[in-house]
Amino acid sequence: MNIDGQAWRTIGLEPGGRSVWVIDQTQLPHQFRTLTLSTCAQAAEAIRTMVVRGAPLIGVTGAYGLMLALQDDPEDAALTAAFDQLNATRPTAVNLRWALERVHDRVRPLPPEQRAGAARQEAGLIAEEDVAMCAAIGDHGLEVFQRLAAARPKARQGMPFQVLTHCNAGWLATVDWGTALAPVYKAHRAGLNIHVWVDETRPRNQGASLTAYELGREGVPHTVIVDNAGGHLMQHGEVDAVIVGTDRTTRRGDVCNKIGTYLKALAAHDNGVPFYVALPASTIDWSLDDGVADIPIEARSAEEVTHIQGRGTDGVITRVQLTPDGSKGFNPAFDVTPARLVTGLITERGVAEASETGLRRLYANA
Repeated sequence: MNIDGQAWRTIGLEPGGRSVWVIDQTQLPHQFRTLTLSTCAQAAEAIRTMVVRGAPLIGVTGAYGLMLALQDDPEDAALTAAFDQLNATRPTAVNLRWALERVHDRVRPLPPEQRAGAARQEAGLIAEEDVAMCAAIGDHGLEVFQRLAAARPKARQGMPFQVLTHCNAGWLATVDWGTALAPVYKAHRAGLNIHVWVDETRPRNQGASLTAYELGREGVPHTVIVDNAGGHLMQHGEVDAVIVGTDRTTRRGDVCNKIGTYLKALAAHDNGVPFYVALPASTIDWSLDDGVADIPIEARSAEEVTHIQGRGTDGVITRVQLTPDGSKGFNPAFDVTPARLVTGLITERGVAEASETGLRRLYANA
């Protein structure tokens, strides 16, 4: 994807292949910089502190984190310790454990001297597969957008196709393209007149800072709104479709995404607005049935609620307190949207009904 006319991914190997560079997303949108990860501990810290975030990108970073660990110590005990260290960083997104298990299973049967190289190769394959899956999600989502746009009343033909999204599920959340935003980019490049309502997504403001940043660099028309404005826009016919990503999807189609997604789904259902979720196969947790009961919800620091970071009028990035001294904050990072509220799941294999039957039609051998 584009940053000031230059093509970028979110992660890659440094020259020589023994360390990894990532875009430091905690500095966006006001500063663009990359960081080099040279140890497993640095990779784990980057995931934990959301230098990298988004379920697919977390998985790829974790895979490279195992490579970094094995470069230092390729023995069994070190492999197990690195796996556990990385897996503990973000409990909700299933992609992390999926990627770690894939690298672990690839290297475990090998002699120690071959493990780091095999981990590097497997992590690279996971990254490339993520790009291909996200591009395919974009193609299938584009077809959905084109169909919905064509079905609008005559009075709305020619007007922008209005999409609302929550949090950031663009290329910054993956290796490239994104999940929920991949159809937006494909539609924009295909010439569809599209406009995106960008939820700010408190408390970390991934919509206002990250989604708006990447849409702007691609030239996609967009407007940032407060999180509570979506229902109002839907009531007044200003939203043609909602599309979001997901950090974990159960086999029956419940989706776990950034906190506030459930409220958007309820508003969409009440106003007859299609609500789509975009996801790669790596985000489906076939072991879980009931998302509300079974998906662990990460509780992050209360300071993300009580404080906020931004750029002051002097141009300096600063952090300020929003709440009175002594007021407590509670910060669940995700919520679960039941399958009954989901119009469809847009995957790399096509669009599925949000149900086990619908998913099994696409993933018969899962």
